[in-house]
Formats: sequence, structure tokens, C-alpha cells
Amino acid sequence: MRHFFTSVAVAALLTGPALADPSVEVMHFWTSGGEASALSVVRDKVVAEGVQWIDAPVAGGGGDQAKTALQARIAAGNPPAAMLMLGQNIIDWADEGLLGNVDALAKAEGWDAALPRAVQDFTKIGGHYVSVPTNVHRTDMISASKAAFGAIGADYPTSWAELNALAPKFLEAGIIPLAHGGQAWQEAYMFEAVAAGVGGADFYRRAFVDLDDATLRGDTMRAVFDQMATLRGMVDENAPGRDWNLATAMVINGQAAMQIMGDWAKGEFTNAGKLAGDDFACIPVPKDQGDAFVYLVNSLSLFAQTDPEQAKAQEVLASAIMDKGVQVGFNIAKGAIPARSDADLSALDACAQATAASLSSNDAGGGAVPTFAGTHAARAAVVGAATDVVTEFFNSDMTAAEATETLADAIADAI
Repeated sequence: MRHFFTSVAVAALLTGPALADPSVEVMHFWTSGGEASALSVVRDKVVAEGVQWIDAPVAGGGGDQAKTALQARIAAGNPPAAMLMLGQNIIDWADEGLLGNVDALAKAEGWDAALPRAVQDFTKIGGHYVSVPTNVHRTDMISASKAAFGAIGADYPTSWAELNALAPKFLEAGIIPLAHGGQAWQEAYMFEAVAAGVGGADFYRRAFVDLDDATLRGDTMRAVFDQMATLRGMVDENAPGRDWNLATAMVINGQAAMQIMGDWAKGEFTNAGKLAGDDFACIPVPKDQGDAFVYLVNSLSLFAQTDPEQAKAQEVLASAIMDKGVQVGFNIAKGAIPARSDADLSALDACAQATAASLSSNDAGGGAVPTFAGTHAARAAVVGAATDVVTEFFNSDMTAAEATETLADAIADAI
């Protein structure tokens, strides 16, 4: 993405036509029920402040379609005011000189003190707040049906061996062990969760942040792919092409026992009126090598505005997102935890409170690692190359040894 646009395109972007009425167009891929409910909390606050909200959703939970749509908008010199984007993609757009900032607002509202360093790393780029964080997600999570586990009289797994042993019991009870949507981005998130669970935080950091070739080709990575192969056998034959929230619905209705997915899946349970602890459990994937916490920061990045009224409307959006009440309301619906470390978590459910506590302890202990699938740990080109290998493996009879070498080669070529 870096240096993708010509100076003509950049000039067109920065000199686009001004709009008469203050408004913010928000482009995003939050289109499931829980996601839409969460975004409405921000929208209502913005509208209450007298700014028109122009919603621009792009279907596709992984965001690939949204990135393609954004590139077309940029090339035409017609960017949205704000765009949901992740990790290194934000840094790439900032390096292109296309993002504005809300530094004055951030200083006035004390964002530096309110936001953890892990959040600032993906919102404050080059010393400027070019993106406004809505939440922090945990990606190495399992959503589990309490009814399904009750049907076989089993406890929730605390090791991969325990999880693997549950599969035949669920199948005998007529329950799909693992709900999955066979899309490349979903398999990438499953892969990073398994990697954190099998190898631990240090292995994860060496493999996906440092991109260390020896680690990528080592025995632990083969063990990760072996576990992925075992999970492949727990998925039903209708998984290919299934959207993530439809897989979540399989757990909600008891058709499936578990889903390995970021804690945004919890938003679907909440939207369906299900209660954490009573109807479902949200537990980290098993950790065989010590605790780890894979985090993702969601934020809306801000494109540069030349019209002062539109810039002011953009500040209204930013301030609304950072409002403590909005942060809490948004994350009740979204299934995540607030980006602000000073938000009152008492209204959040037990799952979210446990997630917040785990992030705090892992951050202090070195166990918090950035999502690879969500392009925080590495640039999009590297993640894309790795994802191609992971999804090919998950949907073929490729061996773990073959996948390990293929993954390392693909990442080496993409660096």
C-alpha cells in the first residue's frame, strides 16, 4: 500500500469539494447485528451533537472488501471522513500523508493518560492522533455453548488435549464440535489463537512480530499446524464460505459446541439476548506454554479535511468515540472492552471484566501480543502471504511439515 498513490491522487484527495452541512461519513465493515448495535451508540452521540451521520457499511467481516472500496474512493479523490481500519494499515495510510489528526482535541481531553500504550501504538502515529479507538478485542477466545457441554456432562477444556478429547463425545451427541466459517480471514484468526495457545507468548512474538525464520520453521510451528489439522476434523462440511456470525449462531442455538473467534462473537450472543455464564461461556483458548493474550485495537481513522466545518464535525465524532459512557455502551454491544483504561467496567458482563483483568496482567507480565491476522504484528503483505498458506492447509490434505516450510517461505518472500 505504501507509495501506491500518485501525487495527483493525493492532491485530488486533499482538495475535494466542501460540503455545506457538518457531517461525517463513516465507512466500516461492522454489519452483523451486534456490531451494528455497537456503532449506533457512537452514531446517536454524534447526531445529538448536531452532526449528520452518513453510514457507509461494506459487507465482509474481515474487512478485505472494505479496503478495496476505500482504495477506489481514494483514487477518485472522495474519501470518507472516517474509516474502520486495523493496525499496520493505519500506519501505511498515515505514511501516505492522507490522514488528518485531532491532536488539539486529544490534548484537551487527556487522551495520553487515558489510553494504554498498546492502544496508542495503533492510533497515535508519528506523534499524531490520526485514529480514534473504540475498543480492544481479545482474538484468542472460545465461545462455548453451556447447553452443549451440559449435554455431554463435560467441563470447559483447559488444555488442547482436553479440547481434542471432547470432539468424539459431541459428535456422538449429535453436536458439531467446532462452528467455523470457511473464509481465509477466519482461518487466520484461528491460526494465531492456536499459535498463542500451543507455543505461548514468547514463541508467538518471535514468529509473528520478529518474523524469525528459525522459529517459523521449528518444531513448535509444526505442532501448531498439527493442532489446526485436528480442529479441521471438528468442522462440519458446510463451513466453506460461511460468515463468522452465522457460525456464532450455531453456538447460540446449540447446533455447535464451540467457536474459536475473537471476543466480538460475544456481541452476537448479547444481541440474541443470551447471558454470559447462564447461556454461554467465553474462555481463552487453552494455553499449554503459559498465559498469553492476543489483542486487537479497533479504531476509526480520520482522513484529512480542508473544510473547517467538516474538520469540526470530525472532532465531534472523535470526542463522541472517546466519551466514557459511549465507550462502555459500545463495548456492551460489541463484546469487547473499552479502549480507555479509566472507563467504569461495572456495567460490563463477567466475560468482559475477566478479559480486562487478563489484559492488564498479561500486559504487565509480557504476555500481551498484537494480533497477526489483524495486521498489528506485521504489515498486510506479510499477513496476506501467511493467510494464503494457512487457508490452503486448512482446506486440503497438506501435512503440518509441508505447511510449516511453505509458511516460512511465503513470509520470507513477503518481507
